[in-house]
Amino acid sequence: MEGQELKIETEEQGGLRIENVTVAYNGHLALHDVTLQVPHGARVAVVGPNGAGKSTLFKALVGLLPLRQGRILIHGKPLGHHQDEVAYIPQREEIDWRFPVTVADVVMMGRYGRLGWFGRPGNHDRAVVRRCLEQMGIADLAQHAIGELSGGQQQRVFLARALAQEPHILLMDEPFTGVDLSTREASLALLDQLQAQAVTVMVSTHDLNLASARFELIALLNRRLIAYGSAAQVFTTKAVTEAFGGQALFLEDLVVVDQCCAPHEEVHT
Repeated sequence: MEGQELKIETEEQGGLRIENVTVAYNGHLALHDVTLQVPHGARVAVVGPNGAGKSTLFKALVGLLPLRQGRILIHGKPLGHHQDEVAYIPQREEIDWRFPVTVADVVMMGRYGRLGWFGRPGNHDRAVVRRCLEQMGIADLAQHAIGELSGGQQQRVFLARALAQEPHILLMDEPFTGVDLSTREASLALLDQLQAQAVTVMVSTHDLNLASARFELIALLNRRLIAYGSAAQVFTTKAVTEAFGGQALFLEDLVVVDQCCAPHEEVHT
């Protein structure tokens, strides 16, 4: 793969294209010349060490960080052309859980892009919120303050908000960190449902085994794109060593990253 444009070709013009994207902030280069194509409805794991640029990539995809160079296309058109096309679930550490808002209010926020600046939620919007709460198994928590919930419940709330947005693309930044097993399984089940609905999903994770087992495509990052493709194509000794350095250990066909050296959470980049 080295020396080539790392991309997956698709016959349709839909999907997500990231072309020569470079992002820099706070005086340092966070991503450099990243190019990849994600077919419409694909499920992609974005993996790499702490500080590799996983969160930076997601923030660029929702316009929270400007591009120094390159462009992002969704269904062949520039980012922002489609209404509310990308839903983003950040890491839990980036959210102020003390904000006085109910679970139902948070999920309703997923409808705001469709309502416009002065629009008020109607019966359809409220029905969508109820459906999403029920889908994530938290309908009984609708009037609870978001700060009162457990980490797993909070994750379900933000998944429900993303569902309410009815996006083309869902970005989830380290969604399996600090959540209980039932929430993890509910999240994975939701990814299956979204794939059946042709929603493109990109999930950042430090769990290489999960990425290998549950995702059809894997993007291996360390400020630049090291490899992109299936687990067999990406998790080679050369590519993983290039991304993780001395943190990578190989046991037969299983890739393991030394967690004492690679933190579980990527807070800034």
